[in-house]
Amino acid sequence: MEEFMEEALKQAREALVRGEVPVGCLFIRNGEIVATGGNEVNDTKNATRHAEMICIDKVLQMAEEKGEDFRCVFREVSVVVTVEPCIMCLAALSELHVREILFGCVNDRFGGQTVLNVAATLPADKRPSCVGGVRAAEAMDLLKTFYSGENPSAPEPKVRKKKQ
Repeated sequence: MEEFMEEALKQAREALVRGEVPVGCLFIRNGEIVATGGNEVNDTKNATRHAEMICIDKVLQMAEEKGEDFRCVFREVSVVVTVEPCIMCLAALSELHVREILFGCVNDRFGGQTVLNVAATLPADKRPSCVGGVRAAEAMDLLKTFYSGENPSAPEPKVRKKKQ
């Protein structure tokens, strides 16, 4: 699966160019890429449009178009993502019974393993294999690049006034 991380990093770089948090994701089925995605949160103003959710939607559409049962399709999917899936995404991927998740760097603010071990809260049959650390430095460098600048879609900060 490591060879697919380069394509996921490409998706993350494209997200960075669009002003998004640079996370890229691929869904692999039977050795072939069936969905790619990068974050679309800032563009859509929808906090749920993470790279993994973009790929989930694409696979659902593909399954419908091909007349396949999406449940069977997801059981054959391996996920490659540049950053550890957040709690929301890991819960969704687990509910869909994806085969495995390979990720780059950890997500120490929202990670579905690091912050809250989502898998530990799920029945054993809903726990995908998760392996992290694949090209983690490159994924982290993209995040550092994004966060060193300003997010044009971030809300205006509210300055607190001291109580008198």
